[in-house]
Amino acid sequence: MSCLFPVFIFASLALSKFVTIPGLARYDLLLVLCLLFQIYMVKSGLESVDELKVISIFHLIGLALELFKVHMGSWGYPEDAISKVFGVPLYSGFMYASVASYLCQAWRRLDVTISGWPNPFFAITLGAAIYLNFFIHHFLWDIRWVLMAAIFIVFWKTRVYFRVTHERFFMPLPLAYFLIGFFIWIAENIATFFGAWYYPNQQSGWELVHLSKISSWFLLVIVSFIIVAELKHVKARRTASSESKQIL
Repeated sequence: MSCLFPVFIFASLALSKFVTIPGLARYDLLLVLCLLFQIYMVKSGLESVDELKVISIFHLIGLALELFKVHMGSWGYPEDAISKVFGVPLYSGFMYASVASYLCQAWRRLDVTISGWPNPFFAITLGAAIYLNFFIHHFLWDIRWVLMAAIFIVFWKTRVYFRVTHERFFMPLPLAYFLIGFFIWIAENIATFFGAWYYPNQQSGWELVHLSKISSWFLLVIVSFIIVAELKHVKARRTASSESKQIL
């Protein structure tokens, strides 16, 4: 259930590869389907309005990254569509948003709690540095390995607790980052197979996405998790403040 939005996107990619609608480009169809499913998720109560706000942030962050990366030739979208902006179809933002949807859903469904969360200054600064490195490494040095070392230092004592049925488990937060990033890499292979986008080495035919992309997804998941966690903390503080005022 937590993966409902990503699964819907994969199903839409597969269906749209083999089924066409006259007069409607594939990428435009995917955008329409994603918008309709997002509306359904909120109207049905599967996602709250607050979760929609978080997902919208990821949509914008993802689109900004897509516009830059496509411009730099890191990957591309070969098909034509009305909804393409500077070579980027707008449905692509939903692929990032679906990661946020998973995080929000899993947080609620698995009753996630965190211990040892670092000072917000360090967490937010690290998240911003990771996101900026996706851009500046094209012009300066790629410091991803320095950032990875910083991750283990900053989150060394952080554990994520979650519930499966009636049992409570935990794991070190960096391990959770890696596992989510690994499964996104698997999903990326499925997406490129169905033509969602292509990397330069896939222009003449589909090939397995390079293993180095796991590190990229590992870092992007960290940015995603930090945003969700900090927003959760902000909401918790506001709720506590509001309750204390009511008591007074």
